[in-house]
Amino acid sequence: MNEPKPAPSTTLIHHPYRPPEGFAAPQPGVFKASTVIFPNVAALQARDWREKTGYTYGLHGTPTTFLLEERIATLEGGRQTLLVPSGLAAIALVDTALLQQGDEVLIPDNAYGPGKELARQELARWGIGHRLYDPMDADALGRAIGPATKLVWLEAPGSITMEFPDLRALVRAARERGVATAIDNTWGAGLAFDAFDLGHGLGVDISAHALTKFPSGGGDVLMGAVTTREHALHLRLKAAHMHLGLGVGANDAEALLHALPSLVLRYDAQDRAGRELAQWWLSQPEVEAVLHPALPGSPGHAHWQALCSRAAGLFSVQFAAAVPRERVHAFVDALRLFRIGYSWAGPVSLAVPYDLATIRPGSGRHGTLVRFSIGLEDVRDLRADCAQALAVAFGDGSAAAG
Repeated sequence: MNEPKPAPSTTLIHHPYRPPEGFAAPQPGVFKASTVIFPNVAALQARDWREKTGYTYGLHGTPTTFLLEERIATLEGGRQTLLVPSGLAAIALVDTALLQQGDEVLIPDNAYGPGKELARQELARWGIGHRLYDPMDADALGRAIGPATKLVWLEAPGSITMEFPDLRALVRAARERGVATAIDNTWGAGLAFDAFDLGHGLGVDISAHALTKFPSGGGDVLMGAVTTREHALHLRLKAAHMHLGLGVGANDAEALLHALPSLVLRYDAQDRAGRELAQWWLSQPEVEAVLHPALPGSPGHAHWQALCSRAAGLFSVQFAAAVPRERVHAFVDALRLFRIGYSWAGPVSLAVPYDLATIRPGSGRHGTLVRFSIGLEDVRDLRADCAQALAVAFGDGSAAAG
């Protein structure tokens, strides 16, 4: 007896055709799914969302996100990576997974501001304490670690003020006291240094990375990653990842996979241009300091030199304390190629002014600085742009010649 022919609506959904195996192309395929189809009940009951041995639900991974996770883990020198919706979400995942009521986290006083605010606002409401420490003083960190300390955050270099700490000494201070370490490795991008192998048997436990920056490279994707080497720690993070329902979209993962092959080229090009422009700024009379880890005299330069050969295309110019804030703002407003906007590592160069007393309260430092993110424009054009903006803000006698 012939079975009735299915209706067109059913055939369009349950069509029997399957494309042949063996298709290969430079870019991987993109798999979008919330629901994952199982071949039978046994497979449904046997698959474990914690391991990459199969697929259970789109939130826990697809071929697209698994591929991106593996590539980021390799880039970072780790073994396992979890993807999250932003760099700040990466920090939040680490805090959530490792800390509980009564615990304490230590954070560098020059760290990424929203990460500090997360501790001050959200973690505090959950009964988790935090203290800021001077990352340029490893001995002070050792003294600050107490019985309640369960996590030490590191950042290299510091956000905005660009101090490069002695990462080995900081990791050693935490390890000797049995405290986990996590680093915001966005600046290094897995290229400037290996956070999991700092030499002398030292390495961090966790690397958090804002993939929004260098791995994306386009200024159009928000994503973060948390990478580890120890499987038990990875499973602890993955449990929190699942409980919080953190996931990323397939199209965003696709954009990252498209961008990764050019990561090293872009990082090195922005590094070269950043160093050249930072060197030019040293000769400008309105400037008190140029904060770039690769420049001799910049805070922590020796630590950078001992660990790195690369540097991100990011630096800050600290104007002399006598220069009014309004003049600095006028300079930024006069820039034509540099755009005003947060983030960095995209193709468009950016400039943002900061008040030192606001971003580093208690440090005794005053004045205004401008953080520059170097894009992919010709550095000669960027230098000319800075020169013309200085002339607008300070008069023709200041760097107008370029």
